[in-house]
Amino acid sequence: MELAKVESEFLEAVTFASADEIVRMLETVLDEDYAGLPVWARNLAYRLACLQRLEDSALLREASADLFNHGPDWDRIAEELRKQADAAEK
Repeated sequence: MELAKVESEFLEAVTFASADEIVRMLETVLDEDYAGLPVWARNLAYRLACLQRLEDSALLREASADLFNHGPDWDRIAEELRKQADAAEK
């Protein structure tokens, strides 16, 4: 299957998935091959899941850690997710 089609199918699936479905997909894919999912796809998946679960501190921290793992470009966003997780726990 050509890459553009795979990307398109991923985008469609993640766009309409519930947070539970996204988290399960991330767990499965990342357990199999941590580097197998492109960073842009991980960022999008975590973003969509976090938007559905604004008060889920564990998910916010997981998304934050993933951003910190992929370079300084997203450190500011990762830190904001951590702060949001802290606030959700209060």
